[in-house]
Amino acid sequence: MENTLVLGKSEIFNDFVESKFREKVLVPEIFRINPVLENIRIEAGTDFIQYLHYLQLTKEPNLMALSSSHHYYYDFNDLKSIKTLINLKKLNNVKHLESFLSIVTRILPTKANFIGYFKNDTGNRSVFSFYHPTRFFDGLVNYFDSRTDKTLTKEVVSRLLEEHQLNIIDITDINGMTYFCSRNNR
Repeated sequence: MENTLVLGKSEIFNDFVESKFREKVLVPEIFRINPVLENIRIEAGTDFIQYLHYLQLTKEPNLMALSSSHHYYYDFNDLKSIKTLINLKKLNNVKHLESFLSIVTRILPTKANFIGYFKNDTGNRSVFSFYHPTRFFDGLVNYFDSRTDKTLTKEVVSRLLEEHQLNIIDITDINGMTYFCSRNNR
């Protein structure tokens, strides 16, 4: 299984290393980046990494990221020790969202975290939003495109997560995206 995004035991990095002169020198982050976190940064951006830092999960063992571009098949034994599952595909782009959440709930161990993100449609559109050229064009493209972004709000996602026995731990907005952390409570 090449490029598997599973982190068994996370190494703990010290920001400082001893130099020849017994002074502490700052190690650049490039040399100590975790390959799982690097894949998260490449696929979902630095804001996702900041959110994981905020949750204090970047050094957690048994962290697994579901790639948005690569597809892997896992059996139950691969996933039974996972403590945190990170979905790198924006929920707006998941075709069968309810089925996906149902599967996540079944495969995740009890008390495991499920983390993801989505574009929050705040609904702040005026009566004349039809005349706004970019919104009209985006709506037209989404109508004809089979990969349409679903319109999601915090309320809709919260309800979907709760219906699938994923208790919400945190929901945070960062630069136009909404990141969430939930816990499997089945």
